[in-house]
Order: sequence, then C-alpha cells, then structure tokens
Amino acid sequence: MAQIQIFIKKSIWESDFLFPGAIWLVSRLFIWIAMLLIAPNLPKPVEGVLPNFDLGVFDAWDSVHYRSIATSGYEFVDDGRQHNIAFFPLFPLMVRGVMNLGLSFEVAGLLVNNITFLAALYCVYFWVAEHHGTKGARWTATVLAWCPLSLFGTVIYTEGLYLFLSAAALRAFDRQQYRWTAFWGAMATATRPTGMALIPALLIAAWKERRPRVAYLAAAATATGLLLFSLYCAIDFGNAIAFINAQKGWRPSLGFDGQGWWNMLLEIALGKSDRQHSWIQRLLHPLFFSTIVSSVYLLWREQQKLSSVIKIYGFYAVVTISLILASDRYINNLLNAVMVLGGAYLLWRLRKELTSVTVLYGFCGIALLLASGGTISLSRLAYGIVPLSIALGVFLERYPRQGYLIIGWFSVLLARIAIGFAQNRWVG
Repeated sequence: MAQIQIFIKKSIWESDFLFPGAIWLVSRLFIWIAMLLIAPNLPKPVEGVLPNFDLGVFDAWDSVHYRSIATSGYEFVDDGRQHNIAFFPLFPLMVRGVMNLGLSFEVAGLLVNNITFLAALYCVYFWVAEHHGTKGARWTATVLAWCPLSLFGTVIYTEGLYLFLSAAALRAFDRQQYRWTAFWGAMATATRPTGMALIPALLIAAWKERRPRVAYLAAAATATGLLLFSLYCAIDFGNAIAFINAQKGWRPSLGFDGQGWWNMLLEIALGKSDRQHSWIQRLLHPLFFSTIVSSVYLLWREQQKLSSVIKIYGFYAVVTISLILASDRYINNLLNAVMVLGGAYLLWRLRKELTSVTVLYGFCGIALLLASGGTISLSRLAYGIVPLSIALGVFLERYPRQGYLIIGWFSVLLARIAIGFAQNRWVG
C-alpha cells in the first residue's frame, strides 16, 4: 500500500499534464485557507476590517470597479477623478456573461479569474517546456503559482485572464501560429493597458528574426482590442482616449516618476522619514535592512559551504521573521523594487537563452510601467508580465536549493498578503 501511495504522489508531480493543475490547487487552497479561515479569526487590525467567512473577502479595491462595469456599465467625466473607464472591458464582459447564467458577481468573478489562471499555468508550462525542458517548466509554474502577487490570480482581478491571454499570444508567435497570435493578442489588449506592450514587442521580434510579412500583420492585429475599446470611448463619451485620461485619478501625470522611485528606494533602505519616529527607530531601520541583505547574500552565495544546519536556518529565520514583522508599506515598496528591477536584471542576464519575443515583451512591459507616472501597484502589474516569471523559473532551475528557500519566502509573503487583502488593507 505504501508503494502505491508513493507511486501516486510521484505520478502527480512528475506528470506534465498533472503538475500545473496540482501546483495550482495546492497554492489556491493555501490562499483560501488564509483568507477564509485564518483572517476572520485574527484580532481586528488597526487599519482594515475584520472579515467574515464569506466570498466578500475576495471582493475589494479594484474589484469594486469591475463590479460597477459588469452591473451598470462604464462612466466617465474628464475631471481628474477616478472613473471606471480606466479599466479595460474584456474581464467585466466575461464576468457579466457568467452572471447571466444566474450566478452572483462574486462567484462569476472568482470563476473567470481562477479558471483562466489555471489555463495560464498550463500555457506557460508547455511553452517553457518546449524551450527549456520539463525542469524549467516546473520551476516557472511554481514561481507563477507561489509568487506573493499570485493572490491576484484568485481574487476578483484580471491577473489570471491577462496572464493566460498574453502567454498564449507569445507562445503562438514563437510557434509561428500568426492567426492565433492576432486572436490572443487582440484579447489581451482588451484586458489590460500593459497589453499595449505586446504590439512593439511582436513587431521588433518579427524584424529581428526576419519573419514573413504575415508576422508583422499579426503583430499589428493585436491592437484590435485596444482600437475597439477606443472606438467605444469615442462613441459613448466623445473621447477616444477616455481610458487614458481616466488614469489621472490614479496617476496625475505620465512619464517616469524619478522622485517617486528615489523616495521608495530610500524608504526601503533607510526607513520612512517621519518626525513621529524616534532617532533610535530611524537608526534601527538601516541596521534591519542591512541584516536582511547580508543574510540573503550569505544564504545564496555560501549555502554549499555552510556545514552547519543551524547557521543555514538561522540566516533563513532572520529573513523570514523580518518579512513577517515588516510594515505593509515596506513590503509593498520592497516587492515593487524586486519585481521591476530584479525582473529587468534577470531578463538581461538570460537574454541569450530566452526567446526573442520573451525578452522583448518583458522589457517593453517594464518600460511601459516605468512610463506610467507612478509607483502604485508596480509589483502587481509587473507580475502580469509573464516573461519575468519565466526568467526567474529558468534561473532557479540552476540553483534548486536556493530556489526552495525563495519559494518558502514566497509562501510567507503570500499568506501575509492574502490575509491583508481579506482585511481590506492595501497590498498592491
């Protein structure tokens, strides 16, 4: 009997077909337990609410706008305030379609996002396996499923849908399936603003690889979703770029926010400059940051040489406890910097190993984020750029021991962010 159980376990984790589904199920159960069982039984936070044991924990922040679009349609006035026209239409349209079956908004939104996130894991898994083998595909799927920002592939957000559509378009382009490239790409540009990065990425990749004319046509056709949304804005609101103008409610101006980035990086390293904090608190923060950085460095560089298990787990415990105790603001800033800057570094380091369109879309996506005019939600938006997860997955395949430690830290942050979202605290 024991041998049969071992065989079943191995067959699940070694099967190309079962692995993405298994990693999706385990990671989603982890999130659901954190949000539905743990969060309601914790003390009421200073900021936020004490959640109930219901689907309302998955419906907060941007979900409110998707609800209004799915139930009442778009609204817009060019007054610099927040309006729901800033949110692209495909996700709320799909949610509305499911709601027409008699389901509530919460159930419909959860079904659309979770099912498409599962589809994204399968799509990315088989795409990476074609170029980097099964091990690279497994690490990439694990990174996608356990990244702290994967929470947004479970709550009522667009992450699952956009990851699937953009990955499907990129994979189709790599396989020279240009009709599918145009189809999936057009759907992606109707889902999120970052879909616009697909257009230049595909065009440059077609030129670099000397693809036939149809590749350029397919790349241009991906703009169809964006153009149709613009046409709708022109007809309904007399403003073809209403969805861009509405971004002012979140980001007052476009362009690189150098001051915002500088302040964010200083706050990560030195702490928030606040007169309410004593000089001791201001002094402790740089020491705290230095301890985390040095511990991570030692774990990464010296793990093979560290003979003492106590030393290894001692360093690991320091970082883990720090991630648990750090403020929400600090974690948000840290994730912003790591996702964008770390993702750019990995793309550059692996630029000769990843496919051209993977690297180009990754850099075009990062460039679009940097030009967005702010640092709000950068980590979540960067998570939606699938080449960043692919780069990390391919990289960790070479360093599996360190990879397991990183996935452990991911799980700590994922639980923390999931609980925070359930408590209606800002987590990205």
